[in-house]
Formats: sequence, C-alpha cells, structure tokens
Amino acid sequence: MVICTTTGYFISVIGPYFADSKNNDASILNHIIKSNVQSIREWVHESDVFIVDRGFRDSLDMLEDLGIKAKMPCFMRKGDKQMPVQDANASRLVTKVRWVVESANARIKRWRYLASTLPTNQVRNIGQYVRIVCALSNRYLPPLSPGKEDDVILAAKMKHLSTQDNLLQRHIEDKSLHRLSAKWQEADTLEDFPRLNEVDLRNLTCGTYQLKLCSSYMQEHIEGDASIHISKEDHGFIRVKLQSRHVTSKQYIVWVKYGKGEVMSSYCKCRAGARTVGMCSHRAAVIWYLGYARHLDNYNYGVTDWGEDLQDAATSIIDESDTDESVVEE
Repeated sequence: MVICTTTGYFISVIGPYFADSKNNDASILNHIIKSNVQSIREWVHESDVFIVDRGFRDSLDMLEDLGIKAKMPCFMRKGDKQMPVQDANASRLVTKVRWVVESANARIKRWRYLASTLPTNQVRNIGQYVRIVCALSNRYLPPLSPGKEDDVILAAKMKHLSTQDNLLQRHIEDKSLHRLSAKWQEADTLEDFPRLNEVDLRNLTCGTYQLKLCSSYMQEHIEGDASIHISKEDHGFIRVKLQSRHVTSKQYIVWVKYGKGEVMSSYCKCRAGARTVGMCSHRAAVIWYLGYARHLDNYNYGVTDWGEDLQDAATSIIDESDTDESVVEE
C-alpha cells in the first residue's frame, strides 16, 4: 500500500500484503489505521483529506471517526442511467486530483525489476526494494503537480463550475428534444461552427485527458456511421450521434450549443455527460473535431488500421461441399 501526497511525493510504503479477498484496499487501510502501522496516527491529523477511489468505500466510516475527510468518486444510483450533475461534478474534482496517485505508481513501475511478475522467493525483500525506489523518486524526480499559478486558477475555476447546473440538459429534457427527431435536419458543412485553438479546448475540458482521446475516438466515427444534425428552430444548436467505444450496440447522443466564436454549452447522454466541470470524452471529441482538427491540413490521427493486414474468416468464400444442400442422404 503506497501513500503519497498530491504532488506525487511518497510518504509511506506499507506491506507487502496478501492478494486475496480479505486484503482489498479498504481492509488494508483499516488494518493500517487500527494497528497504527509506522505510527500513522501521529502524522495524520484531524481535517486532513484522503483522496481515494471506490475500492476504499468500506473505510469511509473509520476515517470519518478520526476526523479525516475522505473524497471518493460517486457511485451510480440504482436504476439511474446517468449521474446527476452534482455527483458527476464531484467525481471529476476527485479524479482531477487523484491522477497523481496513478502517475506516482507508474514511476515505481518504470524500474524494470518492478515492472514484471516477481518470483515468490522475492517476497521477503520486495517491500524494501519498493521503498528504495520511492526514496530515489522523492530525491531526484520533480513534483508531479508543482502547484503553479495556472494550477491554482484552474482549481478555482473547477470549484466554481462544480456549483453550476447543466442548463442545456434541462432545456433538452423540458422540450423532449432527445425524443423528437423531426426537429432536426442533416447538417452540411457547419461553416459557422467556431474555430478553436488548443488553449480554447483546454479551457473547455479543464485539462488534457479527454483531448488525448479525441484523435482515435473521432477516427472511428469519421470512417463509420456518425451523423450530425442541426436544429430547425434554434440556430447554432447541433446534435451528433456517436458509437460507444466499449459497446458496439450502444450509441451516445451529444448536443452542442454555440454562438459567434464560442462554444456555449454541451450535453451528452453518457453516464458522466451532464457534468459542467469539463466534459466527457464524447462531447470533447465532437467539439475538438468540428472546431479544430477538421481545419488542419493533412491531419494525422495517429491511429493505424492494423486490420488491413489481417484476414477475416467471416468474409471467406463458403465451400459448397459444406452446405446442407450438398449432403447426400444415406
């Protein structure tokens, strides 16, 4: 179990622990706190904030009893198909901070010895090896989140956005625009869609993670069955259908409202598509393509279709000798 700060500085490495159902994230953290491993209670103070993922949900009550604030991404409520705006925003604030944990763990795995499966005879030493690597990282590697002025400004912006409602979502639901296809017509070139630069895109997404996915995401739809429609009644209002990256039978619908030189609002039907802190990957991909990528000359999406080098048995010619009609009854 690795504990680090929001700058990627390793505070403590505890373990190793067994890897079974009784040693999940929550049970390990409970054991550390209750057993006061490495005198953790002496350097953890009331009102400290623990940023955790959903695997620690069974530790929340214990942390609360110690006066520690725990921040964790929200769960989908039973029966819901989409997170409420407030939950989606709260989850985004957590993940915006928690990426440091994953990046810190990646620093450990950059060492070839720790990047592979180790033999069991190394169990006695593995804890010390990881601690040595973490100490070297603390000493020689720069902070993952240095806390520059731009970071402070972005944090303030995201906290402000987290209090906002998605007015476009409310408009779509009130007018039943997600059901009425007659109110839309197929778009032509969308020449009036605002041109955006990389700074504009980062301001809309509140980061770069979604933007990194846009290139490969949009290639699938440009070559596939993506459709763009414009509203017959509301100028500067479009609807785009996108295929899910994970479920081939599932489509997401993205709405974007834009004006002269700016994207004003957007909404998607996916699980996190209602949030106002940044946007989901579907919304980001549509805006990225329409406002930026399609205006670049010979833009390389950076994705190679390796399927061109493979044979597909599903399209092979069927040998007539194997058909039912060619079977001779005895």
